Amino acid sequence: MQLFSTFENTLFLEMAISTLEKKGVKKENIYAVALDNRTEERNLFDSIHNSDGTSMIDIGIALATAFSVIGTSIGFELAWGPIFWGIMSAFIGFVLGVAIRLFTEKVLKKQKRVLRGKQSEVILIVDCDDSQGELVENILWEHLALGVAKVKK
Repeated sequence: MQLFSTFENTLFLEMAISTLEKKGVKKENIYAVALDNRTEERNLFDSIHNSDGTSMIDIGIALATAFSVIGTSIGFELAWGPIFWGIMSAFIGFVLGVAIRLFTEKVLKKQKRVLRGKQSEVILIVDCDDSQGELVENILWEHLALGVAKVKK
């Protein structure tokens, strides 16, 4: 039986491996593979085939609505009228909102990603007898495995 599990690269992984060795799993039957981190930066704008779930225009739409209401109200007093000033202020609000979103995505969230320094995960493969399968699975869960899968030979 083979058990596949994923761990964050922490001390719990080392503790799980040493516990497995103490419980009778041979060192040759434990295989750990560290995943590489992404080297290229993610695309800021989505394409038709790929989306990361964040919208770049949500703040822009909200600010365009708010600015157009204010611009239309003020436009009754100004020379070119409420329609022109409503459209102009909506455009200004939209551009301002997109600029705010670009700033937060490029500067603030990039700093959080660098500060967090999340390391890549490790895949742990354990080859054991069917009788040890339940014990090995429990050990992996006790040591904070992110996921565990069993494959019978």
